[in-house]
Amino acid sequence: MKMVLNLPIPVLKALSKVGEDIKDARRRRRIPIALMAERAGISRATIAKIEKGDAGTSIGAYTCVLFVLGMVDRISDLVDAAHDLTGRRLEDEKLPQRIRLPNKKKRINPHDQ
Repeated sequence: MKMVLNLPIPVLKALSKVGEDIKDARRRRRIPIALMAERAGISRATIAKIEKGDAGTSIGAYTCVLFVLGMVDRISDLVDAAHDLTGRRLEDEKLPQRIRLPNKKKRINPHDQ
């Protein structure tokens, strides 16, 4: 039984673009679908689904295709903190206004140890 996904339009557009970009990258490298499928360890039908931006295809299959294209490092940067501007802004909002040193009584002197 095939599961119908009800995804937001921006998600569908993003997947479609990823699929088109993968197809273009494969064609620029002159890799036939059959060879791509063999190298990625997936079926030709799955390659076709990926190139159409199918949302039901596993991220593992997408990643295998990116590996064959020499672009697997790109997947590891998708949600890297360096690119998470919203998350960094939220963290910055929580930064303390003042920083105080602990009481002298509570401070540990490294020379006493």
